[in-house]
Amino acid sequence: MRALIIGDTGGIGGALRDRLEQGEHEVIGLSRARDGFDISQEAKIEAVMSGLDGTFDLVFIASGILGTPEKSLSALKAEDIMRQFAVNAMGPALVIKHVRRLLPRDRRATLAVLSARVGSIGDNHLGGWYSYRASKAALNQLVHTSAIELRRKFPQLVVAALHPGTVATAFTSNYTADKVSPEEAAERLLTVVQGLTPEQSGGFWDYSGRPVEW
Repeated sequence: MRALIIGDTGGIGGALRDRLEQGEHEVIGLSRARDGFDISQEAKIEAVMSGLDGTFDLVFIASGILGTPEKSLSALKAEDIMRQFAVNAMGPALVIKHVRRLLPRDRRATLAVLSARVGSIGDNHLGGWYSYRASKAALNQLVHTSAIELRRKFPQLVVAALHPGTVATAFTSNYTADKVSPEEAAERLLTVVQGLTPEQSGGFWDYSGRPVEW
């Protein structure tokens, strides 16, 4: 299998890369920290993607930001909202736009995007986290909509939004909730995507393979 991991220097992205390489898969990784791959800049995305050859059986977009979660409306700032949307929603959508030519049409492939349960509107009972919640909800819609279009030319493609659970990374360093290691999260997520079928493309799934309500 040949895989492309976007955000492979992050906790989950790095663990995904390590796990796939242990299985002797060919893995290409891209990140802002190491490669200057800024997913909020379409020109950068297009330039890098146009330089890649062949096709990928797995494309995993594991990038994103949290910022400072707002507890109330009074804490909202326009620049913070826009930054969350740029990285968490617009960025992955633009990657999907430019990675299409690297997807195979003659066999099964997976395009997975890290989302979060807090992006679920139906599951929102606590409020707060305005920008992050909204950006992930927007991401889910973009993933679902792109799956509908991509199915027409890539009938064996699985497109999935994934909730990884609470993972012990720098991203969650201030959280007191129970966490799993990046290695365990990567193993669980890969198990989920391997078990999905093209008929399930466009769905939102948690780390155990259960669907998450929109």
